[in-house]
Amino acid sequence: MARRTGSSRLSARGRRALRLVAVVFVLGGTATGAFAQNSASNSPPGYDIARKGDAHDFDYFQGAWTTTQRRLKARGVGGTEWEEFPATLCMALYLDGLATVDEIWFPTKQWAGLTLRTFDLEKRQWSIYWVSSASGKLETPVVGGFTGQRGEFYGEDQDNGRPIKVRYSWQKVDKDHARWEQAFSYDNRTWETNWTADFVRADATKTCERGRPKR
Repeated sequence: MARRTGSSRLSARGRRALRLVAVVFVLGGTATGAFAQNSASNSPPGYDIARKGDAHDFDYFQGAWTTTQRRLKARGVGGTEWEEFPATLCMALYLDGLATVDEIWFPTKQWAGLTLRTFDLEKRQWSIYWVSSASGKLETPVVGGFTGQRGEFYGEDQDNGRPIKVRYSWQKVDKDHARWEQAFSYDNRTWETNWTADFVRADATKTCERGRPKR
């Protein structure tokens, strides 16, 4: 998405993104409520769906980024073989930062993904949703926030039919570098990190076109 300006006019893409935000705000309460019904006593270390944050936690991520992605080739089976591939990402703030939308493009994979984040002012908590161009499905969110330079977000989902706990970890390394990790727990006792991404800030005029990663 394009960098936010003082103008109140939005492109067609911007209006579509805001409509998507509105839909998620309506559905988000139901999803988060389902999390709350789960017993925290039967969870892996650190699992916390009550973790809070700040409305400006993701302001730093606005703009363009290049990233090195590393993904575990086989999840949930004790695999140790990883694949590495590049990506570019463009992110924008909406509603003064209460919602963010970014699109990431994986050129060697020829697919893309969209991340929508919304901040609940009453709960002081973020919900993070993922949509892949491979499925078009809005995935179950993870919830949480930042403490200092580290953010943690937790939720529940399924991986090929297996129930899992999910953890996203964010690290603000400095103003031009960030790191993200995804981990699953299949046994409610241990975490397996299966995806990491190291981000370096990029020139939006070279990386993005109309707010989207250049193809």
